[in-house]
Amino acid sequence: MTLLERLHLAGMREVVAVQPVTGGLAALAGIATRRDAPALFVKGFADPPADDVFVAEAAGLAALRELGGVATPEVILADRDVLVLSVLRERPRSEAFWEQFAHLLARLHLGTTHPRFGWHHDNWLGRRRQVNTWNDDGFAFFAEHRLLRWLHEPRVEAALDADDRSALERLCDRLPELLPERPACLTHGDLWAQNILATADGAPALIDPAVSYVWAEVDLAHVWSTSPPPEARRMFEVYAELTSLDAGWEARMPVIQLRQHLAVLAQFDDDWGAADQIRAVLAPFRTRS
Repeated sequence: MTLLERLHLAGMREVVAVQPVTGGLAALAGIATRRDAPALFVKGFADPPADDVFVAEAAGLAALRELGGVATPEVILADRDVLVLSVLRERPRSEAFWEQFAHLLARLHLGTTHPRFGWHHDNWLGRRRQVNTWNDDGFAFFAEHRLLRWLHEPRVEAALDADDRSALERLCDRLPELLPERPACLTHGDLWAQNILATADGAPALIDPAVSYVWAEVDLAHVWSTSPPPEARRMFEVYAELTSLDAGWEARMPVIQLRQHLAVLAQFDDDWGAADQIRAVLAPFRTRS
């Protein structure tokens, strides 16, 4: 079923066409043209993994907006088959935009600290369920629900051997040695550069969240590790100043970004080098004869 057909079935008969767009990895997406009304952004899965995917995404957008003060698109419709949002614009290619984004991200993280790790319900990272069962221990939460949970995914089992899996388990055991103890805060959860857009007046806005209360550096690691443009360089310096990050934060990024590399490996035939990056991070945790 096409996106246009899904919109019509949902009662949006004023939509006359849907122009496909690229950029996302998991879902079909397009810009819907309406009679005598502004265009809308629409997306859907060819085969929805569950009934709650888009409802959970809409709830994540609301949380970022209402709890974190982050600009997000307006949700027009969210049901099993389709998500319809107001249209955002491409982000400006300027250092000033990224500095503004650094302030937004710092406010989100500093202003939403929480005593526990998790979320009020599970949600989705791409086509895989993100388990958000509450835990008082951030290291245990991250190990169980953000790293080890991927080991039983078929593509991960095929790509990583027994030594790789054992190395990941040893890394998880040593997380309290590798990472500083940090409070939980509201995180976007899938913060690569493609999910950073702009409002009509050019201010930063976010899409496609997989929210939870976890370490702020989950967001920082994702944008750091996914080839941000050259004009974003100053963003990391500003964020570090605003949040009083210690000088060693860059060295922690590969360990924290393991979560996203494992998610990519689990979901896509082309892993864009994720398996190699996972093995490189795990190398010090392999047993040696």
